Amino acid sequence: MKTLSAKSHLSRELVKSLKGKSGYLTNQSIELACHEGIIHSRVTMLASQFQPVSLDLRLGGQAYRIQSSFLPENDTVEAKLKEVKLYEIDLRDGGILEKGAIYLIPILEELAFPKNVQGRTNPKSSTGRLDMFTRVIVDHGHRFDEVPSGYKGKMYLEVIPRSFPVRVKEGLRLNQLRIFQGNPHLSDIQLKKHYKKTPILFGDAGRSVGLDKVKIDNGLFISLDLAGTRRDRIVAYKAKTNSTVIDMSLNRHYHPMDFWEPITLTQIRNKRLILEPESFYIMMSKEKICIWPHLLAEMVAYEPNSGELRTHYAGFFDPGFGWHGGKVMKNQGTRAVMEVRPHDVPFMVEDGQTFCRLKFESVIEKPTKVYGKKIKSNYHSQGLSLSKYFKE
Repeated sequence: MKTLSAKSHLSRELVKSLKGKSGYLTNQSIELACHEGIIHSRVTMLASQFQPVSLDLRLGGQAYRIQSSFLPENDTVEAKLKEVKLYEIDLRDGGILEKGAIYLIPILEELAFPKNVQGRTNPKSSTGRLDMFTRVIVDHGHRFDEVPSGYKGKMYLEVIPRSFPVRVKEGLRLNQLRIFQGNPHLSDIQLKKHYKKTPILFGDAGRSVGLDKVKIDNGLFISLDLAGTRRDRIVAYKAKTNSTVIDMSLNRHYHPMDFWEPITLTQIRNKRLILEPESFYIMMSKEKICIWPHLLAEMVAYEPNSGELRTHYAGFFDPGFGWHGGKVMKNQGTRAVMEVRPHDVPFMVEDGQTFCRLKFESVIEKPTKVYGKKIKSNYHSQGLSLSKYFKE
C-alpha cells in the first residue's frame, strides 16, 4: 500500500473516530493514518505490516555499529550518531550483527504526528525470543520506545544481539509501533469490572480463574509453570553460549538443539530451578491468558524488589491473543511465554511463583482483525514455544 505525502491534519473519518476518546488506534485507523501521511515511507508499505493495534516497522538499508547506547534529548539522532559511530554495514543484501555489539539502524517508516497523538514501540515476540535487545529512539527523545505527541521525523532502532549472532536485511521487521491518544491505561477498578464480564485467566481444565483468586495490584499478576503431567516434559529452554549465525529471513529453518538446552522435569528438584546469572531462558506461565478483542496487555518487567531478573523483552499481547472466538467463558486462553535473564546473582524460581505483571489498556474501537489464525499469527495457540526461526 502506498502512502501519500505527509500532512499535519487527520482525515475527517479519523477525527470522527478519535474525538473525545482515549485509547490505542486499531488496524483500520492505522491504515487511515498511513493514507493521510501521518505514517509514511519512501518504500511501499505492505498490508501484512498492519497488526490489530500496531504497525510492524521495517529496517532501513544501513546499520551503524556504535560504541555506546545513547538518548539524544537535546539533539538529533544523526548529530549524536557522528560521535559514537564506529563503522557502517550495508543491509540491502543482508549483513551480520555480532553478539554483544550495539547497532543503530534507521527505520523505513517516518512520522508526522498531530499534537494530540503519541506512540509507543516494542520488540516483536520473535525478536525477544532470540534474546535480541531492541528499542526505538527519536530526535530529541529522552526516553526509549516513546514517541512524543506532535513528533515529525525519523525513527531509529537500537539492536543488541545478546545470545546469537544474526543476519538481518533491509525490510526485516523487528519492532512494532502503537499509536494512542489520551490515557489508555486501565485502573485496577476498571480491570476488575472487565474481568467480571470477560475473565482473562484460565486453568488447564478450561475453566476461568475466579476474580477472588487472582492478584490485581496495578495490573494482573501471573505465575510460573515448572510442573507438568509427564516426567520428560520440557519446562524451560536455556540459550547455548556458542552457536552459528541465525538468518532472520528464514522461518522454521534451524534445529532447536543446535541453539538451545532443554530443561526437563527430571533435571530439577521439587519443581524449583536455579537460574544462572546473565544466562537467557525461555519459560512459560502457569495460567492461560485470554485478551478479549476490546483490550490489549503489556507484560511489565519484574521489579527489582521482587528479584534481580528481567522477565521479558517483548511482552505485548494483541487483542485476540488466546481468544478462541465468541462469548464463551470457558476453554479460552493461551499460555504466555516469558524471556528471562537473571542479573548479578543466581536466582531460584519455583512452580506457581508470582512472576510478572500484565498492564491492561483500552482500544478506541474494536479492531477489524484480531490476533489468531486468520492473520497467521505465530503464537496464538502456543505452549512453550521458541521463536519462529526454529523447527517445531
